[in-house]
Amino acid sequence: MHTDQPQDIAPDALPEVITRYLAAHRDHDTATALSAFQPGATVTDEGKTHRGAPAIETWLDRSASEYTYTIKLTGAQKVDTGRYVATHHLEGNFPGGVVDLHYRFALDGGLIENLVIEP
Repeated sequence: MHTDQPQDIAPDALPEVITRYLAAHRDHDTATALSAFQPGATVTDEGKTHRGAPAIETWLDRSASEYTYTIKLTGAQKVDTGRYVATHHLEGNFPGGVVDLHYRFALDGGLIENLVIEP
């Protein structure tokens, strides 16, 4: 039976490349975070798409310095072989102060090909 319904998984069951990216992003380790992406990867955050390593690096640096916040991984889902969702709860000094964000990952060749961050 084929289903397109995401399946809940334990956060520690996420692929290594995703957990490496998330830890590096949380620790503001841009170089390690960037190493999880394919050279031509895309990241969409706040409705803007950043394409390629230089643009993603700029986005990582900006998101690390723009606001101060705590981030907690609260859930994970496997959509299919290469697609995962990591849900995070953020609290900080950004507009609204509290938000739950879904990090939608598409993997290819063991690296992140696409990441969409949305509520």
